Amino acid sequence: MKSIGVFTSGGDAPGMNACIRSVVRTGLYLGLDVYGIKYGYNGMIDGDIYKMKSYSVSNIVQRGGTILKSARSMDFKTKEGRAKAYEQLTKRGIEGLVAIGGDGTFTGANIFYEEYGIPIVGAPGTIDNDLYGSDYTIGFDTAVNTALDAIDKIRDTANSHDRVFFIEVMGRHSGYIAIQSGIGGGAEMVMVPETSTTINDVISTLKEGRDKQKTSSIVVVAEGGEQGDAHEVAAKVSKELPELDIRVSTLGHIQRGGSPTSYDRILSSRLGMAAVEGLVNGEKNVMVGVVNDKITFTSFKLAISKAKPINQELMRLVEILSI
Repeated sequence: MKSIGVFTSGGDAPGMNACIRSVVRTGLYLGLDVYGIKYGYNGMIDGDIYKMKSYSVSNIVQRGGTILKSARSMDFKTKEGRAKAYEQLTKRGIEGLVAIGGDGTFTGANIFYEEYGIPIVGAPGTIDNDLYGSDYTIGFDTAVNTALDAIDKIRDTANSHDRVFFIEVMGRHSGYIAIQSGIGGGAEMVMVPETSTTINDVISTLKEGRDKQKTSSIVVVAEGGEQGDAHEVAAKVSKELPELDIRVSTLGHIQRGGSPTSYDRILSSRLGMAAVEGLVNGEKNVMVGVVNDKITFTSFKLAISKAKPINQELMRLVEILSI
């Protein structure tokens, strides 16, 4: 293999730039030509591709977002779009790809490999931490710390006014951000999609807190839960406990931005290096991850189809620490 391409796709995540940097410099270290593909699969189709040098990735390890930009591509979902993408790659002699993204990115990569056989190694770039085959994904640690900072600030005003705050964090169908930011932020309750928590459970917990002289409470709600978003949960609780002064805060996209933490920079760098070395050593149609602090490779099909179980010990910790 003499030439590879790297791209980011789907939602951005802090640490993507650190991963791009690692891919480029590892590739150059191994004597490869490295091409940057802008705007994900759209750029692959449109030929928005350029050769990268070591200086191309200078001064980006600390930056959030992605210098290669990101986009969701409807055209790549068609055979015609994928044919154009393959034509653009072969025109430049690109023999392998590093795809930095989440399940949507890897779904497209799996189809692309099956149709054209081009080796692809994925690096898990998603704040949701929902991909099977890696204990942590790029951007997750930063997102947790961003959420935690917001929770700390909201708790100040909750205490000042004796209020109950329902704080919604990202995660789509994964409760990892909610659990870790909830524990770190001292939340009285965490609601995640992976476990069944009823409105009566929330009401009971809040009542018990009041009986124990707690004047304020924090409930962290992961988006995508069966009881609805934070506004819906708060409305249901308020109906049953009208005496409580309830407020809602949705943290939203601030969780995607910001300078990556030290952990995310190191994780991203490890995954970028391992992805390139994996390509050179014959890995294909797989996602690189870290399990028990060791580099592993998991097939795209397994990474995107197998549910990543929630840590039940952490859920138990939430319950114990809320008394």
